[in-house]
This record gives sequence, C-alpha cells and structure tokens, in this order.
Amino acid sequence: MKKIIVALAAASAIAIAAPAFAQDATTTDETVSPAKNFSGLSVNTVIGWDHLRSGSTKDIDTNADIKQSLNGIVFGGGVGFDVPLGDRLTLGAEAEATTSSARWDNNNGVPNTFNLGRVKAERDLYAGARLGFAMSPKTLLYVKGGYTNARFALEGNGGGFSANQRLDTDGWRAGAGIEQKVGNHGFGRIEYRYSNYNKGEFDFNGDTPDSSRFKLDTDRHQVVASVGVRF
Repeated sequence: MKKIIVALAAASAIAIAAPAFAQDATTTDETVSPAKNFSGLSVNTVIGWDHLRSGSTKDIDTNADIKQSLNGIVFGGGVGFDVPLGDRLTLGAEAEATTSSARWDNNNGVPNTFNLGRVKAERDLYAGARLGFAMSPKTLLYVKGGYTNARFALEGNGGGFSANQRLDTDGWRAGAGIEQKVGNHGFGRIEYRYSNYNKGEFDFNGDTPDSSRFKLDTDRHQVVASVGVRF
C-alpha cells in the first residue's frame, strides 16, 4: 500500500511539474532578446516600383507634353550583417545591387527635359547602414541610409549619326521599412527609399577619357518588397 501511495505521489508530482517546466521553457524562449532574432548575416532578393524625376525646384516645362519622369520595375539582391544593441536595437551594414526597367522611349515622339537627357536606367549600387527597433520577437522597424551609385545609358541621334554613352552618378539614399521574421531563418520586408543623385560623369566608350564630374539633381523614389534568409 505504501508503495502505491508513493507511486501515486510521484506521478502527481511529475504531472504538476511537467506543465510548469513547459511554461518555464516557453517563458525562457519569449524572454530572449528580440533584437537577437534580427542579427547575423542575411541575403535577400528585391523587387518593386521605381520612379525617377528631375529634382529641379523650377518647372521649365513650356509644353504639357514634355516628359520629366521615368517609371519602371527595380529588381536585384542584397546582403547585410546586423548586431544587437541591447534588447531591442540593432545596427547593421548592408550592400545591394539592382537594375531597373525604367526608361524613356526615343521613338514615342514626346520631347524630354529629364535631368539626364534621353535615358535608360541601368545598374544601381548601394552601401549603407541600418538601425532597427524590434517591436516584438518577429517584427522589426528600421531606418537606413548610405551611398548610392547609379548608371544610366544615354541614347541620342542627330546630324546623321547616333550616340550611345553611359552616365555614372553619385548620391545618397535614405529609407525606412518593416521586417517580419518567418520561421527560423526566413524574413520578408516592405521598404520605401529615396535617393538623390547630385554628381555625375560621362563614361565614354573606347579610349576616350571620362568627362569631368559635374553637378546634377535627380530624385529617385522606390517602394520595394524583399524576401531573404538570415544565418
């Protein structure tokens, strides 16, 4: 009889302790610093809306049909590395390479006063920093900023000849977004970023030296979605 009582007591103790142990384990998982869920090396793909426009503060249009903006789809990929700063904050470095379908069609008969002339957007390189705040173990809000270098293909013709040259531009980028953790290693992001290109140089073909750097003012607005993996 005593053995039965002891066995029942032991079983009761285990039954009571098991939920408590599970609760402690869950609590431990939930109390891990949320910022740690958004730290480490990451890679991601990017796709979204791309809009470029002359940044002049004065509208020089003399005709309503003159086109001053380009629209297209931006796509590419990026890599980053984030570290936690306490329980909620993260700080990271990131780099990205994209290209775009944004262009102006020379054959549509519409004049163009776009700040870069007749143009097709090509590759865009970005390197910068990111500061994040973990709203929860699965949701991160962040702001970002850094350097961007974009290349444009210029197309023109006249006087019996045509020319195709490249224009390299330098500028800065700022943006903000939200990141959502998916599973153990995946994530998704929605992000808005603004870029301003304020310096440029013509990259001539062949042995012709590149031009001197000159000032320009071109705005770029993008809304993009990303999916990626964090290691």
